[in-house]
Amino acid sequence: MYKLKKVTNNTIYVGVNDRQKALFENLWPLPHGVSYNSYLILDEKTVLIDTVDICYSDIFFKKIEDALNGRPVDYLVVDHMEPDHAGSIRLLRQMYPEMQIVGNNKTHGMLEGYHGITDGLVEVKESDKLNIGSRELEFYMAPMVHWPEVMFTYDPKDKVLFSADAFGTYGTLDGGVIDSEMNVEHFWEEMIRYYANIVGKYGNPVQKALQKLGSIEVETICSTHGPVWREHLKQAVSIYDRLSRYEGEEGVVILYGSMYGHTEQMAEAIASSLADNGIKNIILHNASKSHASYILRDVFKYKGLIVGSPTYSNQLFPEIESALSKIETREIKNRLFAYFGSFTWAGAAVKRLAAFGEKMGWEVVGEPVEQKQGLKADKYEACLALGAAMAAQLKVKN
Repeated sequence: MYKLKKVTNNTIYVGVNDRQKALFENLWPLPHGVSYNSYLILDEKTVLIDTVDICYSDIFFKKIEDALNGRPVDYLVVDHMEPDHAGSIRLLRQMYPEMQIVGNNKTHGMLEGYHGITDGLVEVKESDKLNIGSRELEFYMAPMVHWPEVMFTYDPKDKVLFSADAFGTYGTLDGGVIDSEMNVEHFWEEMIRYYANIVGKYGNPVQKALQKLGSIEVETICSTHGPVWREHLKQAVSIYDRLSRYEGEEGVVILYGSMYGHTEQMAEAIASSLADNGIKNIILHNASKSHASYILRDVFKYKGLIVGSPTYSNQLFPEIESALSKIETREIKNRLFAYFGSFTWAGAAVKRLAAFGEKMGWEVVGEPVEQKQGLKADKYEACLALGAAMAAQLKVKN
């Protein structure tokens, strides 16, 4: 029934699209949906690479059945055990009881924990091979990209890398599967957001995984989310490389909270100064309105971060505190940091922002600005000076 898409002559795409879910991981908005990618290799043995979210198992199983044309699944390779990719394993095993499940030691522990599966397992280690006929699949461990059991599967015959969540992105595959079949421009921002939301904490493990890829010839990358990368493979890898090194572009995120508009006026003044001093990439995020998903994307993207907060019950404004917690969790490095705040009767926000910057180990730029009640001329000028200082330091760093 299904017109199945081929990645290569022997590899068929059997993934699915999710246009129903509002939040990925029940946290991150999905305005363009998300794909759960799975791939079937047909050789003397048949090999399925990962499964899909259990919500779509009926469509998934029908695609597999159509692609197999009466053959069984001989091997299931589990590159990643997160439920959006491993959710259908138990049902798949019931359909194909002789199917061998390939994974590493950590994978097998999770198979038991999630699905109660303890038999019919094939354990692989770094650089192990699996002969399936005319090709030998190779396995490379990629722990903490972004779970501890993650591994990559490589088909040297077709030079295809099955990369688990690495090089993945939000967004459904609307017709095409391979990048050359579609306009991929909208995926780049979604790739940065996906990385910032999901993988961001694990820059060093991503760098180690990228170093391993340097020893093999890869012409096609099959991630578990988003397009199959071929024509734009180098750009996808470049984005992950840059983000995992925490290398920000020239630009500034101004993240602020404001109850009655006074802190927002300070943010506007700083933004105006940045523009006057030659900074073109300026993003203002009102923490009460911008979802943390997009704040994180832009903090990963740009080198400068300026945070402003009113004092709220002798603490930071709650939405600013929440956003900073998410930034801290991801251990973002190498940012230029400046801060400002306001208060009515007792100031605490600026002091707490100073402590945050110190904890992150970032370079502090300019003099912080603290405003009591309404914005006065001298504080307005101080905001302009803060913006100018950030612009100057960005020019030095870039």
